[in-house]
Amino acid sequence: MRVRPEVLAAVEHLAAAELRSVNAQVEMLLREALLRRGVLRALDSGSASEEPPSP
Repeated sequence: MRVRPEVLAAVEHLAAAELRSVNAQVEMLLREALLRRGVLRALDSGSASEEPPSP
């Protein structure tokens, strides 16, 4: 994946602050963005604390 150096640095900083790998941080950020756009269902996000969407 190609990304601007300043974006990568921001992700690296956030990952370190949240004790995640850069790969895990990128996946989390992508999941959050997809959830907000309605492309990914909350149930698919991998978080057990989230309620499944109502039918």
